[in-house]
Amino acid sequence: MSEELADVAAPGAARPGRRLAVDVHAAVRAMILDGELPPGTPILQAALARRLNVSRTPLREAFRLLQEEGLIEHKPDQRAVVRAIDPGEIDAVYTSRVMLESVAVSISVRVATPELVARLEEALARMRRCLEDEDIARWQQEHRAFHQITTEAAPMLHDSIGNLSERSERFLRLAQLGHPTSWARWDADHETLVDAFRDRDHDLAVRTIAQHLARTAFTAMADIAPQRDATATRTALNLLLAEG
Repeated sequence: MSEELADVAAPGAARPGRRLAVDVHAAVRAMILDGELPPGTPILQAALARRLNVSRTPLREAFRLLQEEGLIEHKPDQRAVVRAIDPGEIDAVYTSRVMLESVAVSISVRVATPELVARLEEALARMRRCLEDEDIARWQQEHRAFHQITTEAAPMLHDSIGNLSERSERFLRLAQLGHPTSWARWDADHETLVDAFRDRDHDLAVRTIAQHLARTAFTAMADIAPQRDATATRTALNLLLAEG
């Protein structure tokens, strides 16, 4: 049982309705992202409510949030089903991430302080400890924190980048599980980003983040639709590299 699920199911853990719905959403979301509920799996409300020790009211709100994220399909009078992964969504999400995060990194690296660089170094060290402990869930949290630091000087883009990052977690998981060698490449990218921020090397930082994100899209796409290319993502990457 995941930490999120254990927290929801804990006896006597009465929480206000909205908070409970958010907790249930986090638990079911983790089950989908971890592959416990693979694409195409029907989600039975009654069984899930018993498992999580909650009523159907917070579960319905959690399902609404999951549907908004594109993780489930839930039509009236039909069972909720975990959505299949759409290759077009991978391409669309990572095209947007490549463009927006490259802009945000471009802004942030120019004003990077020693304190920010130290925080990046600490975040990278935490990610590496998570890998040593084979704690992938914790690695994902630290990974999100690392990337947030690299874009924090562009707060006007944070909400958009955050939403895209959440949507792409399923694809990142695919790339991780299908290609274990990706870990070494990503670690090298993160280390290069730290170096670029330390030196305020704008071109290196933008090139690295663009390649880093595009590589994830290409790897995930190769797993679920090897006959297709992430055309829009590749176009965005080539555009940025040409400008650099």
